[in-house]
Amino acid sequence: MNAATEPALVLFAHGARDPQWAEPFKRIQAAIRARRNGAVVELAFLELMQPALADAINQLVADGHRRITIAPLFMAQGGHLRNDLPKLLDSIRAVHAGVEITVLPAVGDVETILNAIADWLVGALPR
Repeated sequence: MNAATEPALVLFAHGARDPQWAEPFKRIQAAIRARRNGAVVELAFLELMQPALADAINQLVADGHRRITIAPLFMAQGGHLRNDLPKLLDSIRAVHAGVEITVLPAVGDVETILNAIADWLVGALPR
């Protein structure tokens, strides 16, 4: 499969001053790559960390990718996802009009993920 037909995934998170904050996202990235051999999975951040979302997508497009999925690693549809992300996407899509960019729901909007968290917390309760 060549880059033009191979989908790319961008894990999009808030960002923080502490570089250790990104470690869980790097583990998710590595797990996806391990489960789907050859998957193109990049990290991008809203602020405070690099690369920014536009930079990550610019690089993927430069590498030839024409189908990009963004996975917001946010627990809820707060202002960043309702306001900031659409503005970023408008700018990115204006530059890359021929690229298909889709956005998944925030992880906190995915029932399977919420159930997995609830199951873990139930299991963590003392008996």
